[in-house]
Amino acid sequence: MALLTLAAIYSFLLSPIIPAHAVSDAAILAKRPPKLLSEFGFFADMWAQTPAKGVVPFTINTPLFSDKALKYRFVYLPEGATADFVADEAFEFPAGTALIKTFAFPADFRAPDKDIRLIETRLLLRGENGWNAWAYVWNEAQTEAELRIAGAKVRVEAAAEDGSPLDIAYSVPNKNQCKGCHALNGEIVPIGPKARNLNGDLSYADGTRNQIDHWIEQGMLNGAPAVSEIDAVPAAFDGAAPLDARARAWLDVNCAHCHRRDGPASNSGLFLTWGESDRTALGVLKRPVAAGRGAGDREFDIVPGDPDGSILIFRVDSTEPGVMMPELGRSLGDPDAVRLLRDWIAGMGG
Repeated sequence: MALLTLAAIYSFLLSPIIPAHAVSDAAILAKRPPKLLSEFGFFADMWAQTPAKGVVPFTINTPLFSDKALKYRFVYLPEGATADFVADEAFEFPAGTALIKTFAFPADFRAPDKDIRLIETRLLLRGENGWNAWAYVWNEAQTEAELRIAGAKVRVEAAAEDGSPLDIAYSVPNKNQCKGCHALNGEIVPIGPKARNLNGDLSYADGTRNQIDHWIEQGMLNGAPAVSEIDAVPAAFDGAAPLDARARAWLDVNCAHCHRRDGPASNSGLFLTWGESDRTALGVLKRPVAAGRGAGDREFDIVPGDPDGSILIFRVDSTEPGVMMPELGRSLGDPDAVRLLRDWIAGMGG
């Protein structure tokens, strides 16, 4: 069977008609999810990732780095239900909501829209008592994905942008590892669908428009102010945006789900959320709470004007378990992020 192309995945955006297909509200609300992804009914075409009626695509301005994986995001709300706008955190979604994210890789990153292999689809399902996270791993035929509570290791071979071979030990998280990133105040919560991440344009079947406006028009979102009044993070590697905002956007998405005042890494004293204004909390001339080998021979998280003397660069640049940050979700380095953060620290005043 031919591998998936990006054009096929987004072919639904070129047609105003989305095939009708019933999403199973019962499967979303079940205490134990079905074994097969198809049983939810999220896709009218599983292989092409064509969403069923009521399943809406979305993107975020700066995505999390996950070993270079491509990601396709969708949201489903029960018929007649709406999410409530929240300014600084993920929207408050009703019971029966599904957040759907498929991870995939092209055979060759020089042609990232061709020969795409689906690896896993992660679900965040909003039950009556909170969120649950589940991972489904796609079969070789690309026809179905199966629930893997214990996670999985998947070997991915591809050609990098320079033509060199990539051999990726891709890790599908187990149930407990999902909590490592999605925990807030002891509960599992979404990370991506925050106003500042969604405040940007996406191409829909009937044209390109702001995602938040689209959600409002579709009756999916209550209580949102005008888009012009909502904060927005830039794309981290958009050179037209200010350097400080781009670096802060990358840190917010890749690090701040843990490094925040009420997150799993709160005891570190390093807080990297978009709205953090305390320079010491951001790491500027801040000594780590527990140095260890993760600090290398550096004394401070960030030394203004000195990327090589900053622990932040040492850890983001590392691929060594126990040293690298983020510590989950990647085995490869992210040289673009390292360059971005180096430039940010190099230009930072003391």
